Parts: sequence; C-alpha cells; structure tokens
Amino acid sequence: MSIILENILEGKTCAAISGHVRPDGDCVGSCMGLYLYIKEQYPNIHTDVYLEEIPEAYRMIEGTDEVKTQIPQGEVYDVVFCLDCGDKNRLGFSGPLFETAKETVCIDHHISNEAFAGQNYIVPDASSTSELVFTLLDKEKISRPAAEALYMGIVHDTGVFQYSCTSPKTMEIAAELMRKGINASEIIDKTYYEKTYVQNQILGRALLESMLIMDKRCIVSVIRKRSMEFFQAQPSDLEGIVSQLRQTKGVEVAIFLHEIEPQQYKVSLRSKSKVDVSVIAKHFGGGGHVRAAGVTMKGSSHDVINNITARIALQLDHGENRM
Repeated sequence: MSIILENILEGKTCAAISGHVRPDGDCVGSCMGLYLYIKEQYPNIHTDVYLEEIPEAYRMIEGTDEVKTQIPQGEVYDVVFCLDCGDKNRLGFSGPLFETAKETVCIDHHISNEAFAGQNYIVPDASSTSELVFTLLDKEKISRPAAEALYMGIVHDTGVFQYSCTSPKTMEIAAELMRKGINASEIIDKTYYEKTYVQNQILGRALLESMLIMDKRCIVSVIRKRSMEFFQAQPSDLEGIVSQLRQTKGVEVAIFLHEIEPQQYKVSLRSKSKVDVSVIAKHFGGGGHVRAAGVTMKGSSHDVINNITARIALQLDHGENRM
C-alpha cells in the first residue's frame, strides 16, 4: 500500500528520518533525498536525519554534514520515517526515536520486512528505497541536491543498473533525476567505483584468501578483526567486497564474513540466479533481498560457513531435482 507524503506531514511541526545501522548507499541516498525535499518544500517543519557515521565518499551529497549521530535526551517527534530498514532493531541508536514518536512511517524494499511501523510503504520488487522515495515526491519540485541523493541510492542498490532488480521503471526514474542537472557519471565514479588505498588493500586480502566450495558453486572469504586492525580499516571499507566475489565465473553464491567480535560474524550473501539468499538470511535471524541479504551469526567461521552452505545446498539441490 502506498502512502501520501502530503497527508502524513499535514499539521506536523517536527519530523525525523532514520535508516539502518552501517548505512549503505541506498540508505544514505533515500534518507538524504527525503530530508532535503522536506526541508525545501516544508520549511515550517523542523526536520532532522539520524544515521551512524556515513562513509566519506557519500559526503559529496548535500546536507550530510547535518546528519546527527546521537539523539537528544527527551526528544519526541511528531513523525519518524524509517527508511531502508527491514525491522526496528536495525535502527540501532535511533531506535528510541521510533518508540516515542507520535507517528511512524516505514519506507522499504526488503522482502523480509514485516510492516513494523504505523504506516508502511513496502515494495519488495522495487530496486531500492530511493526509488520508492522518488514515487512519493512531486517530481517537479525535486531539487538537484535531492535528485543527486536519490540517484546515488538507486545506483548503489542496482550495482549501477546491472542487478536483476533494475526494471524499466527504475531506468525511467533515473532519467528523471538526470534531467535535474545532476552529474551522474561523477556520482557513480566517486561513490561507487572509487576506492581508498585501504579499501583496495582489504579487498586484495579478501580476494587472495577466498575459497571455492560446494563444487565451485560458492565462493567464501573471511576478514578477521586482526586484519581490520592491521590495515586500520573501518567496517565501511568492506562495502563492495561481496559483490566483487559474486563476479567470479561459475559461482552462484558469494559469502563474505566479517568478524565483529570473537565468535561473532556479520555475513553478507549475494547470488546470481538460482538461490534466494533472503530466505537463508531470514532463517538465521537476518533479512534482505532475493539476490542480496545479510545476517549476524555466532560461532566459529567454520560453523557459520557450514550452516550457511547447508541452507544453500537445499535450494541448489531442489532446483537441480526439478530440472
């Protein structure tokens, strides 16, 4: 079910926008796109955006210097928008804002989202949350800075328009945003392709130590906490590694483990055409999309990999038996 932004904002004096922990390109893009639009079109509504520290590359988007990383004590908003967030636990530090808000709205495209807000606009078939935000706005009133933010979000969640989630509508929306005068090639280059020296080093380690398993149908790599400390890398420096692993010829599923604490791993999953990784992630308490999902799991790296691959095998074997 869609929502009408104008109706939601009617009579409101303060609003907050928040996204998921470890914000990626779509999370930042959708949050900043909506934030800039409301600030420009509803100047009488005090609006704040709350996100964990965002990657340096995304700071080319206007307004990112206004992002709040802590919530003021006792702050209560008329409405809180939760963007690109599959469940309220993924809001992280901004969770209390959701709990105390007079009204809550969730805009998301994760198939695992169970509509946890007061009002929900969830479209799993959409390429990105940024695409969904665009559909809620008056396209004639979208400014160039807001268009840049939304374009960045779409670019990141479609892998620069190459993933299966890219629809004709996605391309039409991207064209509308380009007509706002944005520098599309610069956004793609600086926020998606350009890597720091540290990011290239950690990517090199992940590729060098990767392994083909399950008759070479899967590729897996693990980055341990000691490697992060050695390279002086941040979690945001790991973005894109699992997608690079997925490009390996002959591989159906890429599995990337990032050690958060001893015996605890953040697992990123990507598939090409046969495996629904959202089902696997949800089985272990995570979520995501058909071709891209994630989950945090406890145990040794071997235990985590064995548990994940057992679920992958169920889908691969089932698919082969049907052929």
